[in-house]
Amino acid sequence: MLLKQLIYGGICLMGLSGCATFKTLDTDLPLNERLFVYSGTRLDWAAVTGDEIALKKYKIEPPEYPLVDLPLSFALDSMFLPLAVCAEIFH
Repeated sequence: MLLKQLIYGGICLMGLSGCATFKTLDTDLPLNERLFVYSGTRLDWAAVTGDEIALKKYKIEPPEYPLVDLPLSFALDSMFLPLAVCAEIFH
Protein backbone atom coordinates (compact mmCIF):
# COMPACT_ATOMS: atom_id res chain seq x y z
CA MET A 1 0.00 0.00 0.00
CA LEU A 2 2.79 2.43 0.91
CA LEU A 3 4.74 1.58 -2.25
CA LYS A 4 1.66 2.27 -4.35
CA GLN A 5 1.22 5.69 -2.72
CA LEU A 6 4.88 6.53 -3.24
CA ILE A 7 4.67 5.63 -6.92
CA TYR A 8 1.52 7.71 -7.42
CA GLY A 9 3.04 10.60 -5.50
CA GLY A 10 6.19 10.44 -7.60
CA ILE A 11 4.19 10.52 -10.82
CA CYS A 12 2.20 13.52 -9.57
CA LEU A 13 5.39 15.37 -8.61
CA MET A 14 6.93 14.70 -12.01
CA GLY A 15 3.75 15.96 -13.63
CA LEU A 16 4.29 19.31 -11.97
CA SER A 17 7.23 19.94 -14.31
CA GLY A 18 4.74 21.29 -16.83
CA CYS A 19 2.02 20.14 -19.13
CA ALA A 20 3.06 20.19 -22.76
CA THR A 21 -0.51 20.81 -23.96
CA PHE A 22 -0.88 24.01 -21.95
CA LYS A 23 2.64 25.12 -22.88
CA THR A 24 1.93 24.81 -26.60
CA LEU A 25 -1.41 26.59 -26.39
CA ASP A 26 0.02 29.44 -24.31
CA THR A 27 2.80 30.67 -26.62
CA ASP A 28 3.52 34.00 -28.24
CA LEU A 29 3.53 32.51 -31.74
CA PRO A 30 1.12 34.02 -34.27
CA LEU A 31 -1.97 31.92 -34.91
CA ASN A 32 -0.88 30.95 -38.42
CA GLU A 33 2.34 29.38 -37.02
CA ARG A 34 0.76 27.41 -34.16
CA LEU A 35 -0.04 23.73 -34.20
CA PHE A 36 -3.28 22.95 -32.40
CA VAL A 37 -4.17 19.30 -33.06
CA TYR A 38 -2.36 17.10 -30.51
CA SER A 39 0.24 19.81 -29.96
CA GLY A 40 1.24 18.68 -26.46
CA THR A 41 1.56 15.07 -27.53
CA ARG A 42 3.68 16.12 -30.51
CA LEU A 43 5.95 18.22 -28.29
CA ASP A 44 6.40 15.36 -25.82
CA TRP A 45 7.10 12.87 -28.59
CA ALA A 46 9.66 15.20 -30.18
CA ALA A 47 11.40 15.51 -26.82
CA VAL A 48 11.37 11.74 -26.21
CA THR A 49 12.76 10.94 -29.66
CA GLY A 50 15.21 13.86 -29.66
CA ASP A 51 13.79 15.47 -32.81
CA GLU A 52 15.49 18.89 -32.68
CA ILE A 53 13.74 20.19 -35.82
CA ALA A 54 10.28 19.56 -34.35
CA LEU A 55 11.33 21.09 -31.02
CA LYS A 56 12.48 24.28 -32.77
CA LYS A 57 9.07 24.56 -34.42
CA TYR A 58 7.38 25.05 -31.03
CA LYS A 59 9.91 27.61 -29.74
CA ILE A 60 9.29 26.47 -26.14
CA GLU A 61 10.99 24.04 -23.80
CA PRO A 62 9.35 20.63 -23.42
CA PRO A 63 8.47 19.36 -19.96
CA GLU A 64 11.30 18.04 -17.82
CA TYR A 65 9.91 14.49 -17.95
CA PRO A 66 8.24 14.19 -21.37
CA LEU A 67 7.72 10.43 -21.15
CA VAL A 68 5.67 10.86 -17.96
CA ASP A 69 3.75 13.78 -19.46
CA LEU A 70 3.02 11.97 -22.74
CA PRO A 71 -0.08 9.99 -21.64
CA LEU A 72 -1.43 12.98 -19.72
CA SER A 73 -0.96 15.27 -22.72
CA PHE A 74 -2.54 12.68 -25.01
CA ALA A 75 -5.63 12.56 -22.77
CA LEU A 76 -5.88 16.34 -22.57
CA ASP A 77 -5.28 16.77 -26.31
CA SER A 78 -8.03 14.22 -26.97
CA MET A 79 -10.44 16.23 -24.83
CA PHE A 80 -9.51 19.44 -26.70
CA LEU A 81 -9.67 17.80 -30.15
CA PRO A 82 -13.01 19.34 -31.28
CA LEU A 83 -11.78 22.82 -30.31
CA ALA A 84 -8.38 22.22 -31.89
CA VAL A 85 -9.92 21.14 -35.18
CA CYS A 86 -12.06 24.28 -35.25
CA ALA A 87 -9.01 26.41 -34.47
CA GLU A 88 -7.04 24.76 -37.29
CA ILE A 89 -9.87 25.28 -39.78
CA PHE A 90 -10.75 28.88 -38.90
CA HIS A 91 -7.42 30.49 -37.99
